[in-house]
Amino acid sequence: LQSLLSSMKHACEILTRDPEGGAAPIPFETFSFLYSYLASIDGEIPEWETGAFLQRIKEEADKQSGMVLLRHF
Repeated sequence: LQSLLSSMKHACEILTRDPEGGAAPIPFETFSFLYSYLASIDGEIPEWETGAFLQRIKEEADKQSGMVLLRHF
């Protein structure tokens, strides 16, 4: 799981439009797609765990106009 979160951190830093070193926000839809895809490839993260994680992230993103920030995970 830690390597997956590290991969997601890098993805956010690559995909954000913010300057380097910031919160690296990306749309929840993009984050959700990438996380679900990488979790399915990993094969060791149960679907329910992926769903629960994404639900928690969505609740945080909804407070930020639908954007996921690095501090959310």
